[in-house]
Amino acid sequence: ALAAGPYAPPTAARELTAVSADGARLHVEVHGPEGAPAVVLAHGWTCSTAFWAAQLRDLAVDHRVIAYDQRGHGRSPANPACTTDALADDLEAVLAATLAPGEKAVLAGHSMGGMTIIAAADRPGLQEHAAAVLLCSTGASRLVAESTVVPIRAGRLRTALTRRVLGSRAPLGPVTPLAQRILKYATMGARTAPQAVEACARIVHACPRRVRHAWSQVLDALDLDHGVRRLRV
Repeated sequence: ALAAGPYAPPTAARELTAVSADGARLHVEVHGPEGAPAVVLAHGWTCSTAFWAAQLRDLAVDHRVIAYDQRGHGRSPANPACTTDALADDLEAVLAATLAPGEKAVLAGHSMGGMTIIAAADRPGLQEHAAAVLLCSTGASRLVAESTVVPIRAGRLRTALTRRVLGSRAPLGPVTPLAQRILKYATMGARTAPQAVEACARIVHACPRRVRHAWSQVLDALDLDHGVRRLRV
């Protein structure tokens, strides 16, 4: 991980473990002053709380910022249950562990983190605690069919190639300049700062292969359109 600079993860004010419905243990960090307005951050596939380093640093000036590692990511141990229902259970567990009864928070999810919020749309925990939600670079269905990462015309070939890339079990290897260029092309804008690309690459490459593959299968079969319709925040 980067040791310094805007993308170096800040030190949490406190850390705790939330326990999900199936016993999965989730690493949770709380940044910023106690009693301040709450923000909850859910990261995406192959990432960790470190993904939010810049946001944690800025928001924690005057907010209580809660970030957690999705199961199998970062410091949260892997669990055999890899489903959108499990993601929703995990979010509810984090909300219950960090917020007072009835306390409201802004929930922000990036990529699979956005899908987590959508999956929890009709959960009592989300309805109790969500003041607003922010869904960033996410989707609800047809991720493989509609992906434009493989630069060919839409159709069966592109879908098949995208599925192969998404579900690859190959090791990502060291964070080389080529690896950074590939990640930037696939997931970032053309003007993304090199330091941000490197930081994100280090996070993604740290994700265990088995975890990456297991969750890729969930993304491939994703169908959360019903959750979008039920999201009333």
